[in-house]
Amino acid sequence: MLDISNNTIQHNEDMSSLNSLKKVQIGGWHIGFRNLLLILLGTFFFFMFLPWTQNVNADGKLTTLRPEQRPQTIHATISGRVEAWYVTEGQSVRKGDTIVHISEVKSDYFDPQLVERVGNQVNAKEGAIQSYQGKADALGQQMDAMRREMRNKMDQIENKIEQKALKVISDSIAILQAENDVKIAKRQLDGMKAMYDKGLESLTKLEERRLKLVDVETKLVKATNELEISRNELNNAKIENYLTRNEFANKLAKTESERFSTISDKYDAQGSVQKLKVERTSYSIRAGFYYITAPQDGYIIKAITPGIGEIVKEGAPIVSIMPANAELAVEMYVKPIDVPLIENGRLVRFMFDGWPAFFFSGWPGLSLGTYAGHVVAIDRNISPGGKFRVLVAAAKNDAPWPSALRVGGGAKGITMLNDVPIWYEIWRMLNGFPPDMYKPEEEEAKTKK
Repeated sequence: MLDISNNTIQHNEDMSSLNSLKKVQIGGWHIGFRNLLLILLGTFFFFMFLPWTQNVNADGKLTTLRPEQRPQTIHATISGRVEAWYVTEGQSVRKGDTIVHISEVKSDYFDPQLVERVGNQVNAKEGAIQSYQGKADALGQQMDAMRREMRNKMDQIENKIEQKALKVISDSIAILQAENDVKIAKRQLDGMKAMYDKGLESLTKLEERRLKLVDVETKLVKATNELEISRNELNNAKIENYLTRNEFANKLAKTESERFSTISDKYDAQGSVQKLKVERTSYSIRAGFYYITAPQDGYIIKAITPGIGEIVKEGAPIVSIMPANAELAVEMYVKPIDVPLIENGRLVRFMFDGWPAFFFSGWPGLSLGTYAGHVVAIDRNISPGGKFRVLVAAAKNDAPWPSALRVGGGAKGITMLNDVPIWYEIWRMLNGFPPDMYKPEEEEAKTKK
């Protein structure tokens, strides 16, 4: 064994008869099994380094990308009675097509000439407005005439006051003259009396001087009375001026009050006209609500208020309609723990209910029957089911979605994440780590490179 002896065991002796050697000898199948294990182990290590696409699974349902393309319910704008149906369930309609006709049930709108009669009321009120305007203009002209009359009257009174003032001055001068005459007459009487006492003048001349003094004093009294009369007339003229001003002010105030009252009536009439116009427009528009029409192209889904003669209330649902040419999308409901992994623009693969598909979780390229989409919106608030809603639209650079899909159908979405080796994915799952996150922009840059 150590090659230190001349004896050798390398000989061709037959040992098949030895049972002990048969029991310890390795058979050919053991070698084959060992080789198989080595091949399997090598294959296992080979697969451990293959790329694996991480993903997040979520269930969802089909909807539309735009809110106005989703199924909608048409409601009755007014209360009424169903008179006739013009469509059937499942029928396609164009925008503006008549769906159902309802008649009026409120007594306030039974009059078939209601709009015309309200229009006549509007015309009558507009005529009243013109009358009020004419009355207001006439009162304004009357006020202008009163102002002109007042100015003339005041000018006349002021002239009269000026005359009375001049007469007072004249009478005052007359008094001064009379007083001077009295002084002169007294002085002359005293001189005549002195001369009479000396015997130089006769008694007749003395009596004449006394009569003259009395006459002059009478003139003084007369002048004083005339001055007082002139002063009173001046005061009366001033009072007349004040009274005239008050009189015309009262007349102007009364006329202006009537004018403002007329203008107020005019504004009330204008308000009534506007109200009647609103009512006329409302009645006219209400008449257009008797025929319920399709708001857009679509298909009649279900008649909610069938039958003839049924009474529908204001705002009651009448029929459901599905818009045509709707751009489909899928709303997925993702667990809160997976929401941070999803961003706008991320790739999603779908398996739709009713369409057979084979999906390989780690190798989406080998999957069959799946359709691509990209995330367009993620809700900011959690849904009542405890998950976040994610809206996914069809990918434009991939195979189009089946045309037979219907809103409300089920779909299973698989959101594509990062590519990692299989051993890393197994290690991540064993340790409970979340999948790797990446930004779609970086992935697009890598793809372009």
